[in-house]
Amino acid sequence: MNEKKWLSVYPDSISKEIKVPEFPMQRILQDACESHPNNTAITFYDRKISYQELFHASLAFASALQKKGVQKGDRVAIMLPNCPQYVIAYYGSLTTGAIITQINPMLVERELQHILQDSGAETIVILDGLYPKVKSVQQHANLKNIIVVSLQTSEADFQPDASFDQFMKTGDGKINPVSIDPENDIAVLQYTGGTTGRSKGAMLTHSNILANVVQTYEFFKHELKIGTERTLSVIPLFHVFGMSSAMNLSVYIAGDSIMLPRFEIEEVLETIKREQPTTFPGVPTMYVALTNHPKAEEYGMGSIQVCNSGSAPMPVELLREFERKSGAKILEGYGLTEASPTTHCNPAFAKRKPGSVGIGVPSTEYKVMDLGDGTKEVASGELGELVVKGPQVMKGYWNMPEETAVTLRGGWLYTGDIAKVDEDGYLYIVDRKKDLIIASGYNIYPRDVEEVLYEHPAVQEAVVIGVPDAYRGESVKAVLVLKNNKTANEREIIDYCRANLSAYKVPHFVEFREELPKTNVGKILRRALREEISRK
Repeated sequence: MNEKKWLSVYPDSISKEIKVPEFPMQRILQDACESHPNNTAITFYDRKISYQELFHASLAFASALQKKGVQKGDRVAIMLPNCPQYVIAYYGSLTTGAIITQINPMLVERELQHILQDSGAETIVILDGLYPKVKSVQQHANLKNIIVVSLQTSEADFQPDASFDQFMKTGDGKINPVSIDPENDIAVLQYTGGTTGRSKGAMLTHSNILANVVQTYEFFKHELKIGTERTLSVIPLFHVFGMSSAMNLSVYIAGDSIMLPRFEIEEVLETIKREQPTTFPGVPTMYVALTNHPKAEEYGMGSIQVCNSGSAPMPVELLREFERKSGAKILEGYGLTEASPTTHCNPAFAKRKPGSVGIGVPSTEYKVMDLGDGTKEVASGELGELVVKGPQVMKGYWNMPEETAVTLRGGWLYTGDIAKVDEDGYLYIVDRKKDLIIASGYNIYPRDVEEVLYEHPAVQEAVVIGVPDAYRGESVKAVLVLKNNKTANEREIIDYCRANLSAYKVPHFVEFREELPKTNVGKILRRALREEISRK
């Protein structure tokens, strides 16, 4: 790949390289408080919180954690939808030197238990409705402190555990100083599934996360104005894309994060009409819903100047239709959990190529390597495995040195994604990691679903694949072989999965077969099955 070619796309006013500030991640909240104390930091329905209020709330939370005995390196789990308490707990935990473990509130008990056990989290901040789920796995984990958030007007009393308000009152804002090495100390454990089906915690340091915020700002700095932007934050903050592009970037530029706990199209449109956001990080399914709403143009979407799309491919026709209706520009990008997450994006300052994910953000190197042993770079236009290098690349996987050695080689992150680069250096993602399904922006690893299917008494063999879906991007399909003399129907299988999996992982389609395609050593040919079904 001609590296100078894509770097030449950058104008002189945007740095090709960034210097990562040598301070802990939570410092950006303090800086925003000092520079714009009265600016609104969070809008949550009819509640507005200033940067001064948010900063002092984070200190109170940090102080309360320390009074509970939380020390540097301890893991604090956050299992919340988007809400002010999420941001307070995030920055407050970082202030103590604790490592944040972000958890999807949709996880079922078995999934939650694995992450709590693997991370060793002793403290968790949860939504009140999740309290029974967390209590059911507490005996199998190391949890000592459960802090319960209610989004209603008054918080329920969960004794002997503390409500969020009760917990905050125990903190006086006085912090025992903690020395943090930004380059080496972990800020966040971000769990991601693997092709083995075993959930892995990507160790993102303070510098990794801060670097990605600075990289993103530099890349978009002609589109973003310090102290005035209003970000529609409906993409989940527990997702690494939401954490970086919706929460941390907004704090970095002292903007207003307009939060919604879930994507409900009518509520989103009413919020756009009322709050007039200027930026919107989202996933393609969100843009599908907005584009297809019959009255979308009546809600004043023209206030949104910059939309960045990630987590799944953006269909070119959808991109054009959304832009026609909204007047906004969608800049599709690419990233992965292990890179905090953003590595590429279509530039606002140069030619945009629909169908590509653009060029590398500042200080990011990338190349496409052969699909054999990954040691030889391929020519422009040829397919291979994408590898990236930059200050946003993770330290490694939590307690998984072998997996780390496979993924991080010679300073390069081997993404497992099949890609090509054109003559201008623009990147095109051609295929998923070999098994990954992305539905509505959620990563679904077939092994997770297959393990549950294999526990069904009638199932002999199971393979799970993604099939194209105009709304979700992909939907989950299970192809099963039943045991002799056993019967099951599609509804029974789906209901079984619904009882044992997060909703977004449940198959939408079930097909029964006499046999599955396999290699001569008996390995199921998942790719062959995908290709066969796609031809139908």
